[in-house]
Amino acid sequence: MKRTIAFLAVVLIGAVSCQPKQENSTTVENEPVKKEEVIDPSYNPEAKIQELGITLSEPSPPVANYVNAVRVGNLIFLAGKGPLKPDGNNITGKVGDNLSIEEGYEAARITGINQLSVLKGELGNLNKVKRVVKVKGMVNAAPDFTDHPKVINGYSDLMVAVFGERGKHARAAVGMGSLPSNIAVEIEMIVEVQD
Repeated sequence: MKRTIAFLAVVLIGAVSCQPKQENSTTVENEPVKKEEVIDPSYNPEAKIQELGITLSEPSPPVANYVNAVRVGNLIFLAGKGPLKPDGNNITGKVGDNLSIEEGYEAARITGINQLSVLKGELGNLNKVKRVVKVKGMVNAAPDFTDHPKVINGYSDLMVAVFGERGKHARAAVGMGSLPSNIAVEIEMIVEVQD
């Protein structure tokens, strides 16, 4: 009888220790649900552009058989733009060769201003922008250059400066062996807009 009780005790202890722990399922159930960021509806990108001293221009026409922007539902897909300065000249060259990171950053910022001009032309008012969704930045870079994000920050920093939390976006920053007309950067963007 003692042996039977001892045997049953060992079997019960083993059965209990082999049971899956409930901690994991409890932890998952108790994890906080991520809430969507609350974006200040009173934030005014139009006023911010004036405050930053930025002058938007008439968007430059496409240089080939395409359009500057395509709207699909509440998304606007902006074609790639480059660093066309107000004097009509592009910033050209390879970052890491004859352009510094700082010069590349400025080229990306100017490209951002050009994209804002396109966006304003499409929407009439930048307050209709709900969110900058995605940015793809291409850097005309020397083969051994690896700081592409530091260059495209010129664009990203501008979007956040203009749109605040709405300007934070997903992004790619990649190097290219060459870009059209030897421009320093080409950047495209996807934006969500309000009806």
